[in-house]
Amino acid sequence: MSPEALSVLIYEIAQELVSSEMAGSLTRDLIPPAEKIAVMRPKDRAHGDWATNIAMQLAKKAGMKPRDLAELFAKELPKSDGVKSVEVAGPGFINITLDSASSAAVVDAVLAAGESFGLNDHLAGKTLNLEFVSANPTGPIHIGGTRWAAVGDSMARVLEANGANVVREYYFNDHGEQINRFAKSLVAAWAGEETPADGYKGAYIEEITERVVKEAAADGVDLNALERVDGGVDKDGNPLGEGDSELREEFRKRAVPMMFDEIQKSMKEFRVNFDVWFHENSLYQDGEVTRAIEELRQRGDIFEKDGATWFASTKHGDDKDRVIIKSNGEYAYFAADIAYYWNKRHRTVNPADTAIYMLGADHHGYIGRMMAMCAAFGDKPGENMQILIGQLVNVMKDGKPVRMSKRAGNVVTLEDLVEAVGVDAARYSLARTDYNQSVDIDLNLLASHTNENPVYYVQYAHARSCNVDRNAAAAGVTTEGADLALLDTEADGDLLAALAQYPSMLSQAGDGREPHRVAHYLEDLAGRYHKWYAAERVVPMALTDAEQALPEADRKALEIAKNPEPARAAARLKLNDAAKQVIANGLALLAVTAPEKM
Repeated sequence: MSPEALSVLIYEIAQELVSSEMAGSLTRDLIPPAEKIAVMRPKDRAHGDWATNIAMQLAKKAGMKPRDLAELFAKELPKSDGVKSVEVAGPGFINITLDSASSAAVVDAVLAAGESFGLNDHLAGKTLNLEFVSANPTGPIHIGGTRWAAVGDSMARVLEANGANVVREYYFNDHGEQINRFAKSLVAAWAGEETPADGYKGAYIEEITERVVKEAAADGVDLNALERVDGGVDKDGNPLGEGDSELREEFRKRAVPMMFDEIQKSMKEFRVNFDVWFHENSLYQDGEVTRAIEELRQRGDIFEKDGATWFASTKHGDDKDRVIIKSNGEYAYFAADIAYYWNKRHRTVNPADTAIYMLGADHHGYIGRMMAMCAAFGDKPGENMQILIGQLVNVMKDGKPVRMSKRAGNVVTLEDLVEAVGVDAARYSLARTDYNQSVDIDLNLLASHTNENPVYYVQYAHARSCNVDRNAAAAGVTTEGADLALLDTEADGDLLAALAQYPSMLSQAGDGREPHRVAHYLEDLAGRYHKWYAAERVVPMALTDAEQALPEADRKALEIAKNPEPARAAARLKLNDAAKQVIANGLALLAVTAPEKM
């Protein structure tokens, strides 16, 4: 019996107690739904397999003492198949012990479902637009963006496992001043001049410059013949903006697509595949910025002041109103944010029920204006729009911070991290910590093959389970005749309980937008598997000479432990295979490989 099944059983008993008028003043509408009834693993196995505090939650509503209400549940629970005994403890905790066969039923459930074990559909029918990374196309992906790549893709996989339709989206900021600064930096490098004070540095600038020069030459374009002064027109006769030039425009139009290609390649190699690559510039080219502003104007949330156009965001909880068109006619950056959200919500294909934005720590000040804009469109902040803020990443080696990149200057890039520790360790280490917290990445630890390295610890559990299968096959041990009721040792029980918790963990990780729960679960499961492996045998093993010399009682105990009867060995082999399956499923949610050998 799984924790979810126990939650349903407890819910049904609560309903029956209300019907029989035994639960005091408790009414049906006060009983939480089954999925909200907590069933947890006691810290002390002597207290049972599972525990719930439902009586303490409902006692006040029922007008009863928690322990008295708990006794009513304790009387009804043992009437269900699979519940061996129930005990009320402390102020009203209900401790539940299952019979061995019921506890071990999770093994057959895992093996029958395979890769689908734990999947649910409680988010079915919801389209979640998950935008993450979205780094400017002005350089390689830095370590902060790398964290969002690992966390965002893992979150998408978790949400899909809960039945949601997830649209992974990357927003290219290819419109605005940062692109101008990028182009100016490239022109300066081409001319052998100092990088502008507000420009971009790093070996990659030299690389991109060389590629632009080679591409232009192949197209018959003489860069030296292009005008460097501001103003003028481009090759198509279109006027160039203030601070622009013909030469700068040539570098911009060639270099930005090159950076797009690099970013897309980096993401693919990091096992992140986006469904939509959205270009900010398209919002202006397609007139969506103008249309979105007009929509807000019709709703009464746009006004003119001091020659500028403003969004009345204070009407919707922001701390101040926001300029969206400056007095010189230029759009403020927030104008594109308005149009982009409207676009996400009203697309022909996959319009978002919820637009989830994953932003860096320096964007915390954006939350107020973004939520105000969501409300101004008639949507519900927190429901139709969710904003997640990630914290900083510190990369350490030999106990010291690592800051320098060979290619990008004074930052660490995605490529730097992958080169140092590989994709598996990079993804796992960045996804295993709550994005609300800063994280230290220890390169020495992640490159090590020790149990202190969390990704190695989990992957080794999978490889070890595969080795058990190979040894069992060589010894002729199969799952035929398995009696799961024989999985009755403490180590068996701990591993079974861990497997049973996978579905609820997956549901919680999806609802809470917390993919780090998957890694924490896997580390706990791996720990229980390693202990089980050390304590229980699947393949018979002869006693060593030293063990043969032990006192008879000790020797016989070891013989039994090392040479399980066929039905028990078969049951343990099934348990081994169930653990292997769940570890593989969990690692897949993080896009980390499950090796068969290490």
